[in-house]
Amino acid sequence: MNILKRVLLTGLIGLAACSTATRPVPPQDEFFAGLRALCGARFEGAMTFPESGSDDFSGKLLVAEFSGCAEREMRIPFVVGDNRSRTWVFSHLDEGLRLQHDHRHADGTPDEVTLYGGFASDSGTALSQSFPADAYTAGLIPDAATNVWTISLNASGDELTYHLERHQKPRFTAKLKRVK
Repeated sequence: MNILKRVLLTGLIGLAACSTATRPVPPQDEFFAGLRALCGARFEGAMTFPESGSDDFSGKLLVAEFSGCAEREMRIPFVVGDNRSRTWVFSHLDEGLRLQHDHRHADGTPDEVTLYGGFASDSGTALSQSFPADAYTAGLIPDAATNVWTISLNASGDELTYHLERHQKPRFTAKLKRVK
């Protein structure tokens, strides 16, 4: 075989090897896949910060049900006591991973303060993603313009933490454990 054929053959083998090599999965994709893997799971817990106060969440059972599982969207109803008005919506879009808070009245109509949230920052991991408030949120709730929501799972997938900061200070934290 002449030298030109060897070079071409070696190059084709190299290209074939490159096309079958695994590429690293971006952390946002891994995180979303981890959420989807929890489809059917139920987490229960309580507010852990602030420790006391007149907050609507204080002393109430918090429940997150991983029930709305689609290929590019997770809808997770978040129940506070007997209040079923909240749903976390994680959307896996071309622009990135987005978290929205969908608030509804008992009859299913949207609350006037709904669908606020933001896109995940680039600093997340497969187990934790932070979502700074987007422009829509800042316009809807001016006080929330500096909000950052962080959703974290432990390595075994049996504990979920929902944390909110405003002005780079803790505002709310809930810890939930998997019960189903």
